[in-house]
Amino acid sequence: MRPRFTITAAVVALVGVAGAAHAQCRPAANTNEAKLMAFYAAPIVFSSAQAPLRLDPGQLLVSVEVAPIPRPGADIQHTSFCYIGKTENTRLAPVFARPRIEVGLPLGFAFEASYVPPVKVWDAEPNLASFALSRVQDLPVHAGTDRLRLLLRAHATVGRVRGPITCPRGGLQTSDPGEPCYGSNPSSDTYHPDMFGGEGALAVDLGRFAVYAGGGVTWLRPHFQVGFVDGEGNVDDTTVDVDLTRGAFFGGITAALVPSLRVSAQLYDVPADAATWRFGVGYLIR
Repeated sequence: MRPRFTITAAVVALVGVAGAAHAQCRPAANTNEAKLMAFYAAPIVFSSAQAPLRLDPGQLLVSVEVAPIPRPGADIQHTSFCYIGKTENTRLAPVFARPRIEVGLPLGFAFEASYVPPVKVWDAEPNLASFALSRVQDLPVHAGTDRLRLLLRAHATVGRVRGPITCPRGGLQTSDPGEPCYGSNPSSDTYHPDMFGGEGALAVDLGRFAVYAGGGVTWLRPHFQVGFVDGEGNVDDTTVDVDLTRGAFFGGITAALVPSLRVSAQLYDVPADAATWRFGVGYLIR
């Protein structure tokens, strides 16, 4: 089987295969299903994507972020709890991209949002929203013309992804009713990648360049529902829920090529799951 799905839906590609199923499954944190869901959550966490910047009230920063999707190890690609053990090809989309907009508020606060609209990409339809509230503080520490900044930030991501995740068209089979994905119609599954967290970072302003590093904690509360009717009319509507907590570290550099244009590169690492790069381009509207 070679399933196809969007990068945001890939997070749950291994939680199930259609067939006889339980009504609800809650895999433990040490199961492959839970580990894989956490692995694919890493690239879509709505963490900070550039060096902390203190915006004036009403000032806007509009940006686009792109993150390569890492490939999970073979040791977690085999289902171990909710369904019969089975290995899947889980990484068919190479990157995750989203727009961002940040608006400055009084007292150094800022509100940030992102929305990925319900436009079908590959075989899935995402509808994801992310929000963050942050505060940037200039610290009274100077080294020549350098400036030290502190960022404190809370963030959340909600929404859903619909599509043929468990049984895509390329994975269907009509030869054996006892095997997974028996039928001629792809599944219509729904994934809710709900998560929230907090983070902090320090940045050194070097004129046109700023380097920064930080870390945070994210609470993952994903919910997944299978939607598959097999060739004999049997319905699989299994739900899968996981509660996980993950720590992360990140660091990067932001360059102000011109006063209004900012380019960033960041390494984002979740030690328990995965590491990925994030690249962004932002335009500052004064």
